[in-house]
Amino acid sequence: MEDEKQILIAGFGGQGVLSMGQFIAYAAMSEGKHVSWVPSYGAEMRGGTANCLVTISSEEINSPLTENPFMAVVLNRPSLDKFENRVKPNGWLIINSSMVDRDPERKDVTVLKLPVNELAEELGNIRGANMILLGAYLQKTGVVKVEDAVGLFEVIYKGKKPQIIQKNREAFLAGVEWAKKNW
Repeated sequence: MEDEKQILIAGFGGQGVLSMGQFIAYAAMSEGKHVSWVPSYGAEMRGGTANCLVTISSEEINSPLTENPFMAVVLNRPSLDKFENRVKPNGWLIINSSMVDRDPERKDVTVLKLPVNELAEELGNIRGANMILLGAYLQKTGVVKVEDAVGLFEVIYKGKKPQIIQKNREAFLAGVEWAKKNW
């Protein structure tokens, strides 16, 4: 499938890794795409390893799993260590430079770094770090349209307090703006 995109998102439990993947999957579905979302996490949950694989396609998805995604979004150093070599050649690595203290060794991938935790602190919303990264990621890659994603906060976070939804939207938009200025 030529238009099939597989995105691996990895970090530790509590960083919002799985919810980032769900968000991308919902946004792609809202655009009429076929999607799959496959979570994987360690038994210890918060603080343990967590990752998910999101596959997006305009056609039916044959297999939701891959050893070699085209894109990897890594939120911490262990995730970079584990998944760097799995990204397809000419793929993308998006890195939270706040939590990754080394550069990737690969020279055949596009590397984008942003200091997610520092940006979240500046915003006064440390829990919004994943949304900042998500906003920047979607702005740069166009995997789903930013405009479509912004309209989904009430749907995705249905049942949450309005101020939590608003804080997540603000963090997302801060990431979009950061990507426009820096990438």
